[in-house]
Amino acid sequence: MKYILLMSSTKRGIDGYGTWAKKDKDAVMAFMTRLRNDLTDSGELVATDGLAVPDQAVVVRSGKDGAPITDGVFPESKEFLAGYWIIDVKSPERAYAIAARVSALPGPDGAPVGMPIEVRQIMSRPPEK
Repeated sequence: MKYILLMSSTKRGIDGYGTWAKKDKDAVMAFMTRLRNDLTDSGELVATDGLAVPDQAVVVRSGKDGAPITDGVFPESKEFLAGYWIIDVKSPERAYAIAARVSALPGPDGAPVGMPIEVRQIMSRPPEK
């Protein structure tokens, strides 16, 4: 089963990260690299990426004749998608365990951040009735 683990943040959280000491930022990157490598080695990682901040985001809708109509940017967003992990695991419980690992990324002085991670199954087709 494939799941997407959605990492949410706030502008305050991202701005706060910018003030962290270099050693703390390095610890986050090392943590994420270890986790990515662990999931790659186990064959469970499909994809992972961080995303640009909301002031670089644009919402697009289809206009007349399919032409794109854009709206945005949205720097006033209170919460936004900061990144994601797509995993392929045998059970929801395994997806939750991986989400808990992602959530525990280290903050200043190594204390776990406890970032909220939304776990959603990726549907390959509509559910059976």
